[in-house]
Amino acid sequence: MSILTITGGSKLSGIIEIPGAKNAVLPVLAATLLNKGISILENCPELDDVFTMLEILSALGCKIEREGSRIIVDATTLSSSVIPENLAKRMRSSIIMLGAVLGRCGDVLVSYPGGCEIGMRPIDMHLRALEQMGAEVDGLSHGMLKVSASKLQGCEILLDYPSVGATENIMLAATYAEGETIIRNAAKEPEIEDLQEFLKKMGVDVSGAGSGVIRIQGKKEIKSEPVHKIIPDRIVAGTYLAAAAATGGSLVVTGVEYDHIGSILYCLKRIGCKIKHYQGGVVTLESQGRLKAIDLIRTSPYPGFPTDMQPQIVSLLSICSGTSIVVETVFESRFRYTEQLLKLGADINVQGRAAIIRGVEKLKGAEVEARDLRGGAALIIAGLAAEGETRISGVGYIDRGYEKVEKVLSKVGAQIRRVED
Repeated sequence: MSILTITGGSKLSGIIEIPGAKNAVLPVLAATLLNKGISILENCPELDDVFTMLEILSALGCKIEREGSRIIVDATTLSSSVIPENLAKRMRSSIIMLGAVLGRCGDVLVSYPGGCEIGMRPIDMHLRALEQMGAEVDGLSHGMLKVSASKLQGCEILLDYPSVGATENIMLAATYAEGETIIRNAAKEPEIEDLQEFLKKMGVDVSGAGSGVIRIQGKKEIKSEPVHKIIPDRIVAGTYLAAAAATGGSLVVTGVEYDHIGSILYCLKRIGCKIKHYQGGVVTLESQGRLKAIDLIRTSPYPGFPTDMQPQIVSLLSICSGTSIVVETVFESRFRYTEQLLKLGADINVQGRAAIIRGVEKLKGAEVEARDLRGGAALIIAGLAAEGETRISGVGYIDRGYEKVEKVLSKVGAQIRRVED
């Protein structure tokens, strides 16, 4: 079992190139199943979740080649519609295989997905939408689902909430549906737009991503050879910028989409960081002196402040001067990580879906445990800013979303290393 050991107090300074987005590459990998040919993906991060997705594709009969950040998927030989239970339970994003396998094969057997325990994340909307398109859903024993359809039919679907996963599943299933599918109140995240771009490169008639209304015209067959570059990871960029802010550092991140991280940068500016951006995807941050609290941050779907940055910003606010309030509107159990920040000396009071953060002068190193992906990132930020040594266990969660995090941070001055316990 790996442990991250951090000696705090070093200012982060240097350049970090941001890799491809985890939340973009996973649905695009699922979409390669729809192509009865070869798909080439570039700028793919080396993450545990990506490796799990590739294992699922291989188990379904796809041929996989990996050359650094380049992945080649040949789905011509797709031979199974059963998603292995042990792989599906490793990560929440396995559920996006549902629409793709159903669209390509006409049936799919999958377990309820696993992933981080940050609250209820029901898949009711996914299943209800597929039923509207003509699919039959059977709940089997031991948490298994069987979904089948002799022919999916395009229709108009109104989502109760702009769920990213449900939007992606409908887009994938609609690709082989008969007629037009319209998704209203669709998620607007950049990852949805990236999925649309990949589908277009495969020859799918799809439009509207980013607007809240997406239209997909079904096709009878897709056989092409698309080449697609995955967008940069906005949450990774925000995490490293927050870490630099917490340490009073000066950081340059490259390869980012400025508009994708606008809400994150807005918050960093409000606490006193100096932010500049340049052409070519370059953003700089300077943090000097004691940063100040923010009266209120409320998470919300894109383009609002992302729930996936909530733990990191709370960690940063824990050393800002004054009192901040952060309200979580997406996942009701996302504040579980604050128990670990308290061990480092943070003053955080959680009341339902709100956290009241009273900034302290200093955090002090301690032994803490990551219990989910973004909560683990928050502990890294706190450890970098704390006095003394911090030891973080549960590193497997962090590896699901951050590529070689200790090596990346070491290059910009952090005293961080991975040890085997």
